[in-house]
Amino acid sequence: EAMIDAGVGMGLPRTTVSELVAQTMVGAGAMLDRSGEGATELRAAVTSPGGTTAAAVRQLESNGLRRAFFDALEAAKQRSEELGATSE
Repeated sequence: EAMIDAGVGMGLPRTTVSELVAQTMVGAGAMLDRSGEGATELRAAVTSPGGTTAAAVRQLESNGLRRAFFDALEAAKQRSEELGATSE
C-alpha cells in the first residue's frame, strides 16, 4: 500500500503502480523461494553497488524500516497470545 501511494505521489497512474508493485512482490517472493539462498544473500546478489535498489534499501534502513517490521511482528505476536488466552 505504501509503495503504491508513493508511486501515485510521483505521478504514476494507480493501476500501473498497483501492477508494478504486485509483480515486484511476486517476483521477489519467487526468487527467495526458488533460490535456496537466504534473504540477505539474495539481496546482496541482486543489488548493484550505487544502483537504484541500493539507494532504496539505504533509505528504508535509515528511516527505520527494519525496526518497524520487528515492532509490527512483536505486536501481532502479543495480540495473538492475548486472543489465545481469552479462548482457553
